[in-house]
Amino acid sequence: MNLIEARGLRKTYGSVHALNDFQLTLAPGRILGLIGPNGSGKTTALKTFLGLCQPDGGEVSVVGRNPRRERKRLMADVGYIADVGILPRWMRVHQLLRFVAGVHPTFDRQAAERALAQTEVRLNARISSLSTGMAVQLHLSIVAAIGAKLLVLDEPTLGLDILYRQHFYDTLLQDGLSAERGILITTHEVREIEHLLTDVLFIHHGRTVLQSSMDALSARFSKVTTTPERAAALRALQPLHERPGANDVQMIFDGVDPAALTDAGEISQPTLPELFIALVGQP
Repeated sequence: MNLIEARGLRKTYGSVHALNDFQLTLAPGRILGLIGPNGSGKTTALKTFLGLCQPDGGEVSVVGRNPRRERKRLMADVGYIADVGILPRWMRVHQLLRFVAGVHPTFDRQAAERALAQTEVRLNARISSLSTGMAVQLHLSIVAAIGAKLLVLDEPTLGLDILYRQHFYDTLLQDGLSAERGILITTHEVREIEHLLTDVLFIHHGRTVLQSSMDALSARFSKVTTTPERAAALRALQPLHERPGANDVQMIFDGVDPAALTDAGEISQPTLPELFIALVGQP
């Protein structure tokens, strides 16, 4: 059973189409990056999956449940970290752990304390005194200790420095992923998570532009860095996107046999930001 199955989702706010025939699938054991610019529909999609938004049309199932009608049962199997701090700042860390243990049936307090022991977060610390990075570590330790089948992470490292961001993602891979659990993550720091993802979905104007495994992307798309003179001949192969540089030209191809590009220049894989611009266009 897929952890998320969304088909034909539609949601409008006045004349704005936040979701427009949106499709998404997330299977267990996968990490899906939901990539799109501001205003593309990412937040509306996440709210729909969490039961906070009722779509105008389409079908959605999250861990086998209707998010809107079965939200209480759903949240027993879903962990969520938002892009803003939502921890009760007036509590101390040990009080928060005791509170979560009292309200969440699957929370493993000892697992959370073991995770926190690997950080600088102390159990007696007041949450208001924690740095942004420490608060995110605390939040991740709690969410991971819930044992949720699905983790939804919305810009989870926003405001963190590079060391905390790297530690967050290392911890996520170590403690957050299993064969039964899936992760849905949105971020504008796409290059930072590219190596973590097993799957990616591009969203633009509420539509699914592309959903693919990372392996399939590597087999399908190629980037060639060539000279302006050689670029003229390559245009016969109909590049998906072309970007001139100071002394070279970069071209992205979709479904072209790499053998046809071998003598044209340096062949590499386009990054996710490069591929997104190639498929969607310049801002």
